Amino acid sequence: MSGLMMDLYELTMAQAYEREGLDGAAVFELYFRRMPAGRGYVIAAGLDAALAALEGFRFSDTDRRYLSFLEQLDPEFVARLSDVHFSGDVWAVPEGTAVFENEPLVQVVAPLAQAQLVETLVLNPVHFQSTIASKAARVVDAAAGRTVVDFGARRAHGLDAALGAARAAYIAGAAGTSNLLAGERHSIPVFGTMAHSYVQAHATEEGALRAFAGVFPNTTLLVDTYDTERGVQRAIEVMNELGPVAALRLDSGDLLQLSRGARRALDEAGYRSVEIFASSGLDEHAIAELVRADAPIDGFGVGTALTTSEDAPALDMAYKLVEYAGRGRTKLSSEKVVLPGRKQVFRQRSGRDVIAQSDESPGGIPLLQAVMRDGRRTERVRLEDARQRAALSIGALPAAVRRLRAPAHYPVDVSARTNAALSELRRELS
Repeated sequence: MSGLMMDLYELTMAQAYEREGLDGAAVFELYFRRMPAGRGYVIAAGLDAALAALEGFRFSDTDRRYLSFLEQLDPEFVARLSDVHFSGDVWAVPEGTAVFENEPLVQVVAPLAQAQLVETLVLNPVHFQSTIASKAARVVDAAAGRTVVDFGARRAHGLDAALGAARAAYIAGAAGTSNLLAGERHSIPVFGTMAHSYVQAHATEEGALRAFAGVFPNTTLLVDTYDTERGVQRAIEVMNELGPVAALRLDSGDLLQLSRGARRALDEAGYRSVEIFASSGLDEHAIAELVRADAPIDGFGVGTALTTSEDAPALDMAYKLVEYAGRGRTKLSSEKVVLPGRKQVFRQRSGRDVIAQSDESPGGIPLLQAVMRDGRRTERVRLEDARQRAALSIGALPAAVRRLRAPAHYPVDVSARTNAALSELRRELS
């Protein structure tokens, strides 16, 4: 990872810290301030990418050559960047855990300049993948046990975003992705069959379906290129010749009525085992409506709405200094509260969380775990573990918090000691 993957202010502050001799131990915490509209919870994700970036953090010769042309930076400071790497500790909430406002998701403990320099490397992947995992969790919840596949690579906001989105969606319960690179890189199951262009390239729809089923016997046939009802009948004719396929895919129109018609035609033709797969502009609300109407759809391909988290594309996530040289730090703002001191989040059996100082014991399960010591990971993040954790964490939430519309607020308390520290610092600073 290039050392330039940061904002300029991270580097100018590091230079200023060095000149002032500010090299004490710092604690930065990553959290989001407000729950996005319409959300009851967020699923933590992206930690693996953040830790990989920290392990690979270096300023190459090319990086330093570029920085030497920036007038804000001292040449001697730039030269010393050749020795810079991350040597700190990281505590984090494991991927797949449901989290809430103001709770630290990641805690970086390192010399001040180091901890400052890695802000973007930590915030970017955790922010993006947590956003997508949270959207995907809602989609999977709405599907009520039916298959959900990530179809969004082509409209993701960048090629790298497509990979992160596929991974985050899988953590949240999606069955897999259409993205082959994501499948290879993260060992995620891959799905995909044919597009309308394949049908259009042939003289007839029936010829196209016959040809594709001949090459891929256990495939999914797309039946809505011209007329869906006729497409279903043509697919049945092909199956009469070549044997049943795995599924028919509907990609446009009234999915409720079309799926009912397709199911009826398949059953009458004796193909009860052939499933129906639907796509076309789906999100959790559209899927929930289809499920409520008992649409005979066995799986959903979800694209743009999932990989962009269309209705809530960002979290109000921040990376803030909460302790330096053993003293709590905060800022004076009524809207952007920084809770001072190194903290821990405790999940209690009563169905609430407590944000407390790291050496407090208010009861419950501590969420933040040591994931990096002296710049090296303590263990690798296993994607299947994160996926299982997400299923358990979401399943443990109250149904009202999981609602797709107007979800209930999950209670998060702040310990008396943390509030007292905040009040005392505010008095001192004011």
